[in-house]
Amino acid sequence: MSTTATRTEDSSTDTRVSKTDLKLEVITIPVSDFDRSKEFYGGLGWRLDADFKNGSDRAVQFTPPGSPCSIHFGKKGKPGSAQGSFLVVSDIQAARDELMQRGVQVSEIFHFATPPFGEQVTGAAPDHQSYGSYATFTDPDGNGWVLQEITTRFPGRIDAAETAFGSVIDLANAMRRAETAHGEHEKRTGQRDADWPTWYATYMVAEQAGTELPL
Repeated sequence: MSTTATRTEDSSTDTRVSKTDLKLEVITIPVSDFDRSKEFYGGLGWRLDADFKNGSDRAVQFTPPGSPCSIHFGKKGKPGSAQGSFLVVSDIQAARDELMQRGVQVSEIFHFATPPFGEQVTGAAPDHQSYGSYATFTDPDGNGWVLQEITTRFPGRIDAAETAFGSVIDLANAMRRAETAHGEHEKRTGQRDADWPTWYATYMVAEQAGTELPL
């Protein structure tokens, strides 16, 4: 179920990787009722970017918080046939709680006993291993979404020179993880680290880029 089943080599060193940017901007999900779907996705807190008509044609676009990719509603295809679209979160419990507060039925959090596919086990992955924890929900037509908790990226997935956070929540969670790791760092050294801001920044950049974390 994971979009990234195994750790791969740094894509920046792979000559097979295209040097031309192909930015995924929009995906289309088939729905049976535009107004019903608009109410549902608006209720998730997603940003409504467009809703306009041209005769019998209509275009509706939403963007999930912090996402560079948007969705369009479409009439082509069977409503509910869009399955397995991933929504990456930094705190899966918080994401699930918010969706449920918004009235969405969300599955229990689960992980796989032997990633990436093995037996499905209730509860978050041990130690909240990055890429390891999931939850699912559907829209009114049955289009399926997967929440996946990612904190540390695999090498090559994020450019370390372009660290960015999609939301205040993501940034705050990254700082909390850095704080916890920094506490362990001070325990190991046996002294207070006066330059903790630099250590925090180094940790957060490395975590997001999937490079070696500072000790």
